[in-house]
Amino acid sequence: MKKDAAYWIKHLQLTKHPEGGHFKEYYRSSLSITRSALPVSFNGNRSASTAIYFLLEKNEFSALHRIASDELWHFYAGDGLVIYELMTDGSLQLHRLGNDVDSGEVFQVVVRAGSWFGASLDNGGEYALIGGTVASGFDFEDFELAERSNLTERYPQHREIIKLLTKG
Repeated sequence: MKKDAAYWIKHLQLTKHPEGGHFKEYYRSSLSITRSALPVSFNGNRSASTAIYFLLEKNEFSALHRIASDELWHFYAGDGLVIYELMTDGSLQLHRLGNDVDSGEVFQVVVRAGSWFGASLDNGGEYALIGGTVASGFDFEDFELAERSNLTERYPQHREIIKLLTKG
């Protein structure tokens, strides 16, 4: 049986994510880092690390957002995807995540803390199942979803990407 997006959503018990797609947290470290030991961009204590499953289906995208930690994306199954990373200096970096190494895809990508980033399936793919590992651990208190007008004003040279990866 060929595994499709519906199989993974059911099997892994994924639910809708605010940025788009489906997810489930499967690991949260019991080790805690105190606020005083973290950079000023954090608003409280954090787990040392967290990890999720994340799935994008055809016609979905991961909306541009940023978090206070580095995030490592891991490819598991399905089709390749493109991660768009707006660096803090205003440059755009494209990462191709997948298993087609001959066409430039890689199995893991690091997105730096404070960068705006989002993703979409590459070349009309059906779905991509990935993992996201965040250290220090993810907390929705550190999650900021991009507003199209604000980001376009700040990065007008990336207007088309911003329009593609924001909601309204």
